[in-house]
This record gives sequence, structure tokens and C-alpha cells, in this order.
Amino acid sequence: MDKLARLQDRIAVVTGGGSGIGAAICMRFAAEGARVAVLDLHPDAARNVAEQVGGLAVVCDVGDSRAVDRAFDEVEAALGPIDVLVNNAGITTEANVSRVRPRAEAQMAEVGATGKPPTTHLDAVVRMLDDEWEQMLRVNLSSVFFCTRRALQSMQPRGSGSIVNMASICGIEGCAGFFHYSAAKAGVLGFTRAVAKEVIGYGIRMNAVAPGFVDTPMMDTAGDLLAQAFAMQVPQARLGRPEEIAAVVAFLASDDASYMVGQTVSPNGGFTM
Repeated sequence: MDKLARLQDRIAVVTGGGSGIGAAICMRFAAEGARVAVLDLHPDAARNVAEQVGGLAVVCDVGDSRAVDRAFDEVEAALGPIDVLVNNAGITTEANVSRVRPRAEAQMAEVGATGKPPTTHLDAVVRMLDDEWEQMLRVNLSSVFFCTRRALQSMQPRGSGSIVNMASICGIEGCAGFFHYSAAKAGVLGFTRAVAKEVIGYGIRMNAVAPGFVDTPMMDTAGDLLAQAFAMQVPQARLGRPEEIAAVVAFLASDDASYMVGQTVSPNGGFTM
């Protein structure tokens, strides 16, 4: 890919940048001229991507506000004031996946055999523990607030900046069996709209990307059968690629999106329109 240079010399922080969509965003940003700080909970993953993009690896638990402040201080000491923030870090709880997957697969088998609605129920809500719910909101929603608050402290005095929050199609449609993930991502969308109205007066734009089903390590936890089922629901008949999502994020982060404020862009292969 030829360097587009839309982000030339801008300092960009990408949370969850060590793998999946986050890594693809780091690659795309670097290709467009940005100096990238790769924030990730896993040191080896952060270092690996940072080495590939000539960026800075910073280990950070974005669900911890003090850790976020320390990480951003480290970034600015090394690279300078932050111009772009991508709140990409997120999780899905393995315990919930392990409970839901067998029942979801049983539902698919029932429908395939009978052509009727399944009698097997997911029962995800009644089987979830408090700590799973709290962890999901901490990492997938509270982190967006922690990182945004710290980035704005740098952006507002300078009167410029762009923030892109990674939501999900689950935040738009609701994904059965993954209500906690859906709730967190819906919260990201509400947060984006409200904060965007507040900070545009400073010249700072905030938008959200709500991807559909994408071929990432997070999708691997669903298993091959469910991944195939997800792909079959997409009119384009395939999962998305991380690079396709990164291209949308790069657009929103750049001046090409100068009139995009508080919007949600959903690259999803036509799953929802």
C-alpha cells in the first residue's frame, strides 16, 4: 500500500494494539505517516507490533485509570502530545463463551434437523457471575472513559485532536448470549455521541466504528462452527478482515473526515444497514 500520509507526523495511541484489529490499525496508521504508541496488556504483543511499525510499546491495563495516566505520560514523554486516540481494547469472557457455545451449537443442530425454532435455550443471563459482568464493563466501557479523559487533557489546550472508539455490531443489534458485551458496546456508542457534542467546540472530533463479524483472535474463541454461522448471516458471505476495519478508522482519524462528528460507521458486509 502506498503511503497516503494523511496522518503524517501525528502522534497516535492505539489501545489493544498488540493483536487483531488493533494491530491492523497500528500498521495502517504507520503507513499513513503516524508515530504510533502501541498500548496492550501483553508486553510481547505490544513489542512485536511496535517493532513492525517503528513505534513505541507501552504495557497498560486500560481498565485501571491510574495505569492509563501513567501510560499516556510515558507516551507523551517519548513522542510528544497526543493527536489521535483509538479506544480499541476489548475482551470477551472465555467463561461465558464456554457456557454459551455448546448451547448455541445445539440450537443450530436443532434448526437444521427440524426447521423449527430450537427448544434449547442459551440462558446466558441467569448463569453469569458478577465478576464477569464487572470485568466486561471495566475493560470495554470504563477504559474508553479513562483513556478519553486523559487524551482530552492534552488535546483541549491545543484545540485539536481526533478520537475513534471501537464499538461493535453487538452494540447496535444486540448479540444473543453476549449481553454483557452488547451492553458495553452500546454504552460506547452513547458515550461517543454525548462526548462528541461536548468536545467539538475545542476542535476535537470523536466518532465510533461498529464492526460486524471480523476474523480476529477474539472470533477464534467462538469456534469454527459458530464462526461459519456468523459468516452465513452476512450478505457478503464472509467475515471481515482487520485491515478493512483499520481503513475506516484511518479515515475517521484523518482530516478527510473533518465533518464527521459523533457518527457510528459500521463496516459489516451488509449484515445491518
